Amino acid sequence: MGKWSINVLLGSLLALGSVSVVQAAELQVIAGGGIAGALNEIAGLFERASGHKVVIRYGTAPELIKMATSGAPFDVGVVPQDVWKDSAARAQVAPGPTPDVARVGLGVAVRTGAPKPDISTAEALKQTLLKAQSIASIPASATGAQLAGIYERLGVSDEMKAKTKAQPAPKQIAEAVANGEAELAVFTLNVLIHPRLDVVGPFPAEVQREVVYAVGVAANSREPEAAKAFVAYLTSPPAIAAIKAAGMNPG
Repeated sequence: MGKWSINVLLGSLLALGSVSVVQAAELQVIAGGGIAGALNEIAGLFERASGHKVVIRYGTAPELIKMATSGAPFDVGVVPQDVWKDSAARAQVAPGPTPDVARVGLGVAVRTGAPKPDISTAEALKQTLLKAQSIASIPASATGAQLAGIYERLGVSDEMKAKTKAQPAPKQIAEAVANGEAELAVFTLNVLIHPRLDVVGPFPAEVQREVVYAVGVAANSREPEAAKAFVAYLTSPPAIAAIKAAGMNPG
């Protein structure tokens, strides 16, 4: 092989290397803590399929609004719908729809082996909540807002404020009940699926509400093409399987 051919070959290899570096992106994602189980799995699958890296910061709805509006860069938000209903947060997202990617209803769980109370009707749920000594949940979250509406409908808002032991993140809800710090765990059903908890069941249909997670690409994303690819991947068959496996419903 002549010197010219070697130089051409080396130049081609260097060019290919440069392309791969340019194409590989690090995506900054903000997300609701309640979808962490599914999203961590999906992010890993996406990284292996695309070569991109996904860095996720989780938070409650108020924390996510602050993340979106603080000026710190992010590329994608996979957050409860309530976050995008905030005008300041929505302004940070590119124009267009923010598709729903996952949804999950509310339920009750107890420590493994503990008696399961009756929550089969709205009245039964009300009595179970009133009889409980303490409840682990996250009032300052999208789920907490849904629960507040249900408590108001049941006429137990003041009692629930007194009984609720606020937790900093979803995983602490299970720990609080498993360790005996709280009698009931009341949150989204996917969070209640835990080796040290027994799920009593979902809220009865007449008061059931869902927490819906919607995705948006940041208007000032530094990696818009990779961000769009990640959004598209959230509705792929592997992502849908991960969402279902985590106890949530896709879309």
